[in-house]
Amino acid sequence: MVANEQAARPAPVVVVMGVSGSGKTTIGALVADARSVPFVDADDLHPIDNVKKMAAGTPLDDEDRWPWLDIVGRRLQEAEESGEGVVMACSALRRVYRDRIRATAPSTIFLHLHGSLEVLTARIEGRSGHFMPPALLSSQMETLEALTEDETGYVLDIGQSVEQMIDEALPALQSIRDEMPRG
Repeated sequence: MVANEQAARPAPVVVVMGVSGSGKTTIGALVADARSVPFVDADDLHPIDNVKKMAAGTPLDDEDRWPWLDIVGRRLQEAEESGEGVVMACSALRRVYRDRIRATAPSTIFLHLHGSLEVLTARIEGRSGHFMPPALLSSQMETLEALTEDETGYVLDIGQSVEQMIDEALPALQSIRDEMPRG
């Protein structure tokens, strides 16, 4: 693709997905910075009732998630339509949740941060100031449905350094974007 064709394409719309502790915020912010697009943490879009429920140690059910996923989808759609682009950290654990997001923002690329339970537990136990208690990790791991071949995305192993993850993610996302039909 020549430079002027690439410049004519809208900025990327990427969801960095995975369970709590996988590095969605860190990797998402770095990908956004590298692509010169805004970064949004979907946790900041949760209705207050969802935040209170999670802080109390109660997993969200689908009835709690639908309004939040609709907000996420609208924010992605706005970034897509404006051409501004965005990278968003969002758990997007189940296929039906990703489908809900794609129903509103169909050009979304999912970057799935995947890792072992041991690595994830250590990360969660080492952080402070986050409303997701470590006890809910097993619930998230049970809920997680990996990306399937018919979903636009890339799986990234979190068992490597942040630098290695970014060095792998950026060209993978660009390649996916280059292969997407232009609308």
